[in-house]
Amino acid sequence: MLDALADGPVAGPELAADLDVSRAAVWNHVEALREAGVAVESTDDGYAVTDVTGYSAEALAFGLDAPFAVEYRDSVGSTNDLARDLAAEGAGDVAVVADEQTASRGRLDREWVSPPGGVWLSVVCRPDVPPAHAPAYTLAMAVAVARACREAGVDARIKWPNDVLAGDDGGARGGRKLCGVLTEMEGEADRISWLVVGVGLNANVDPDDLPAGADATSLLAERGDPVDRRVLVQRVLEGFDDLRGDLRGAVSAWEEYADTVGRRVRVDTPGGVVEGEAVGVEFPGALVVDTGAETVRVTAGDCEHLRPVDGGD
Repeated sequence: MLDALADGPVAGPELAADLDVSRAAVWNHVEALREAGVAVESTDDGYAVTDVTGYSAEALAFGLDAPFAVEYRDSVGSTNDLARDLAAEGAGDVAVVADEQTASRGRLDREWVSPPGGVWLSVVCRPDVPPAHAPAYTLAMAVAVARACREAGVDARIKWPNDVLAGDDGGARGGRKLCGVLTEMEGEADRISWLVVGVGLNANVDPDDLPAGADATSLLAERGDPVDRRVLVQRVLEGFDDLRGDLRGAVSAWEEYADTVGRRVRVDTPGGVVEGEAVGVEFPGALVVDTGAETVRVTAGDCEHLRPVDGGD
C-alpha cells in the first residue's frame, strides 16, 4: 500500500486492482496507515499521502531509499538481540527500530541508557565478505550517523572505533558522546553468515534523562529543539546502505569525520596499552598509532583521547 501511494493520488478501485484485494481491504489498510502516523487523505483523484509524522514501521518505510524492511517496536529489551534472533531465522536487510530499550548494552557489555526519544536501531546484513572485514561496517555506520547528525545541524565527529561525538571540551579530548555503534556477527572462517550493526543515538533525549557523569549529550541538547526522528533514521539507513557497497571508501570517509586522528591517545588492547599519536586508520578499521618508538596498528581496544603532553590544545 505504501509503495502504491508513493507517486501521488491513486483511486480506490485502481488500488484494489493493482494490489488484488477488495475495496474494503483497501479502506482497512488506509485506516491502519493513519493509525501508524501516515496521513492519508481521500481526494477527488483518490487516496494521497499528505503528511508523515508518526514513528512506526509504516512511517519509517514510506519514502525510504534503501532496501531495508522495517521491524518496529514501541519497547524492546535490545534491538540488537531482536535483530540477532531475526538473523538466526534467516532474515537479511532488516532494520529493527524501537522507541525504547529496556535491556540495552554498549561495547564491552557496558550499560547503555535507552529512554524513549532516542534512535535505537539495529540492521541485519548478510554480506558476502570474510569476517576480517566486519570492522569496516562499524566505521561505515559511524560515518552514516555523523552525516545524518550534521544534516540535522549538529557538528558530529567520530572517535575510534565506535563513538560519535558532539560539542567540544576546548579541543583537548573531543566532545561529548552522542552515539555508540555495536557490531555483532556470526560466521565461518572464510565468510560472514550474518552481521548486526546496532546504533544507540541520543536523539530527542532530554539532558536530564542522560546518565549522570557519563559525559553524554543528545541532539536535543545540542540543537535546542527536537529532531525529526523518522527522517534521521531514514538518512542513517540510506547512508549506511551506500557505504556498505564500498567498504574501502567507507574507511576513507571515516577519516574525514575522525576526531581521533591527530590526537594523542591511550588504547587499552588485549596485548597491553598503546600510547602515542593517532595518525590514521587502515582498512578494515585498524587505528595507526605513532608511539614515538614505532608505528603500531591497533585492531581492537578501548581508546581514550589524551591531553597534549605540553598541556596545550
